[in-house]
Amino acid sequence: MPSDARDDAPEDAPNDGVARRAANRALLEHVVSLYGTERAGELTACYDPDWVLELPFGDPPVRLEGGREIGAYLAPRLGTFRFTLRLTAVHECLDPDLLVVEYESDGVATPTGKPYRNAYIALWRFRDGKVCGVKEFPNPMVAAEALTPDPVDDEEE
Repeated sequence: MPSDARDDAPEDAPNDGVARRAANRALLEHVVSLYGTERAGELTACYDPDWVLELPFGDPPVRLEGGREIGAYLAPRLGTFRFTLRLTAVHECLDPDLLVVEYESDGVATPTGKPYRNAYIALWRFRDGKVCGVKEFPNPMVAAEALTPDPVDDEEE
């Protein structure tokens, strides 16, 4: 008896995408919950060693590959902002390993003491239960404002 294409597909193929999407969303929620906390050291285990970080709005824009390169880029910048993140929306895609994510930061720019509250849109990619790529679009004007010192009041001198 000839088989049609539907018989060749694994029975659980649609459910596999649903399960992967749910697992990826749970991982995303876990990762976001760790930023700015005493548990931030757990983040390393959530990312694939060869993950890619893209910051198109950076000055200059950057595309970094692998934990070592990303760590070297981020290390001198750590501490510039102290913040936590909060998810505001997660948009599922046809690809179960891609999520379009909106989130907000709540924190402070440490050099100035000014509040740092930014809004982000990002593409998060997943592979084998780990984050394998993040392309993040924050509002660069919010960061610049938070890092700009207030003018010195001449009357104080």
